[in-house]
Amino acid sequence: MDNMKTNTLEIKTALQISKPVHEIFEAIVDPTKMTNYFISKSNGRMEENKTLIWEFPEFDTTFPVQVIRIEKDKSISFSWEGSDKEELIVDIMLEAKNNISTVVTITEKSMPINDEGINWLKNNTAGWTNFLDCLKAYLEFGINLRKGGFDFLRKL
Repeated sequence: MDNMKTNTLEIKTALQISKPVHEIFEAIVDPTKMTNYFISKSNGRMEENKTLIWEFPEFDTTFPVQVIRIEKDKSISFSWEGSDKEELIVDIMLEAKNNISTVVTITEKSMPINDEGINWLKNNTAGWTNFLDCLKAYLEFGINLRKGGFDFLRKL
């Protein structure tokens, strides 16, 4: 509980996916693949020190993403703004569990322990869990779970 000592909240979630690490890595950094389970549009591939603009089908705004570090088939780190304009760091770690399985762990940090931070923790934990579920469904079964799933969030 180190985060409690520093008065910040951190998200951490993980899921094992029955695909080799390289296939999962490519599904995350390649926007043509990522649009099959997460975003609706990106202006490029995730590369170190590159700023990307992501769009999501359920939001009417764009999300700037600053890629910090890429270690091929091991990790992806980027930052984006939280609701309070604070920079949030997302780390995606890939751990091969043999030649056919990979554990994907996502950490996002950090927000203060207050009402806004607790709301962020709730929403983004659900969001990153959804990301992992959608990634697994896409890679293992060719299904886009996200398609139409959040239409209720769109403003009519």
